[in-house]
Amino acid sequence: MKRKIVSTDKAPAAVGPYSQGVKVGHFVFTAGQVAIDPAAGKIVAQDVAGQTHQVMNNLTQVLRKAGTDLNKVVKTTVFLQSMDDFAAMNEVYASYFSDMPPARSTVEVSRLPIGALVEIEAIALIA
Repeated sequence: MKRKIVSTDKAPAAVGPYSQGVKVGHFVFTAGQVAIDPAAGKIVAQDVAGQTHQVMNNLTQVLRKAGTDLNKVVKTTVFLQSMDDFAAMNEVYASYFSDMPPARSTVEVSRLPIGALVEIEAIALIA
């Protein structure tokens, strides 16, 4: 199967040897997104709720460039710097997936890039 790289300037640029997303067949696999404002190049909020909103905006832009959207996400993985932030992240996350939410894994990690509190990656259908 052929792979196609997904890249948009409406989400943070890749800062290493990875792609914002990769399309394969009828799926797109996104890189993990943190709360970087693509225009400013900096984290936008100091709390997990504000960061989760920016992360979801970044994911939306990568998915849009791939020809899909949040409604077609089938799986996400959420990385939290602290599970103490789970409820706040979950409240914001739920507002983006109110109908037929995707499968999800949520894990606590010791650190995230540039001091982020949350990172989310997604797999979505392209149809």
